[in-house]
Amino acid sequence: MDYKQEFQDLIDIVMKESASDLHISDGRYPTIRVSGFLVPIMSKKILTKEDTLKFMGVVLNPDDKALFIKNKEIDFSYAHGDTARFRGNGFFQQGAVSFAFRLIPNRIRSFEELNLPSILERFTEKQQGFFLVVGPVGHGKSTTLAAMVDRINENSAEHIVTIEDPIEYTYKQKKSVVDQREVRVDTYDFSTALRSVFRQDVDVILIGEMRGTETMATAVTAAETGHLVFSTLHTNTAAQTINRIIDSFPAAQQDQIRIQLASTLTGIFSQRLIPRISGGLVPAYELLVVNPAVANLIREKRIHEINTLIETGMENDMIDMNRCLSELVRKGEITVENAIQYSPNPQILERLI
Repeated sequence: MDYKQEFQDLIDIVMKESASDLHISDGRYPTIRVSGFLVPIMSKKILTKEDTLKFMGVVLNPDDKALFIKNKEIDFSYAHGDTARFRGNGFFQQGAVSFAFRLIPNRIRSFEELNLPSILERFTEKQQGFFLVVGPVGHGKSTTLAAMVDRINENSAEHIVTIEDPIEYTYKQKKSVVDQREVRVDTYDFSTALRSVFRQDVDVILIGEMRGTETMATAVTAAETGHLVFSTLHTNTAAQTINRIIDSFPAAQQDQIRIQLASTLTGIFSQRLIPRISGGLVPAYELLVVNPAVANLIREKRIHEINTLIETGMENDMIDMNRCLSELVRKGEITVENAIQYSPNPQILERLI
């Protein structure tokens, strides 16, 4: 078998079926995820251990292959010509090699195309601050951040540096200068790259993911010192996100990081991608806009009250997840069952519906 051609065939199927992911694993058909559901490609044969090893030689360069064999897992990127990029993860299971690929479209879509609220543009216009996009894995955080950063790229002359592992979306040079750094390829790790930005005349920083307290501390410091910082976390709500950051630090440092967050945090956008009745996925979201009232709650250790501020803060441009879900149900975009499944508080949602 020509494994390079076979892999290209699988990628073509991903593109044709508008799939979001491709899975390659021993003992199974190659499998794609379409509109949230896994679908085996039964026109292909069930893969063997030898097949998955051969695919490893196609998708990894020699250095990455050696690192993968040593560490038993690896994050990497794979380009499909000029059409698309894939974020890949390789891992071992029961002694066999497996791969999961996430499609990263070549073209960065706009807020309107992604069905995102226009208020997000406000956060791209700030001169400094710390903005987070949060949610579970696979719910569009990177895509939302890419739309925000590209809006800056289109509208302002700024120096933008992204630090990613691996690089996902690639930005065309528009009004801004955009430098993209990949961990292990262009820098040793997130913390090292973040420390370097202070000497690179940077205006905007995109951190692909907040990993570890050192990265969090440096990101907050960067926002304090005049930079506009964007990043992601695998958390579910705004309040949980703030608690996660603070709790990541030793007790002796928590008061300091709490004060820093209160002064630098501009907003937290939490999103979910929900199956649409007409096909595909549609986002539901929560938006915390950090105003003086929210900043006071953070400083005074009353973070549990933030949910109430979001629920009652429509006049302050806040967006409540349950209200967003109920609106999607009202418009016929999603089912009541799916709305309840993704709701942070189904009892409140049922009253709104």
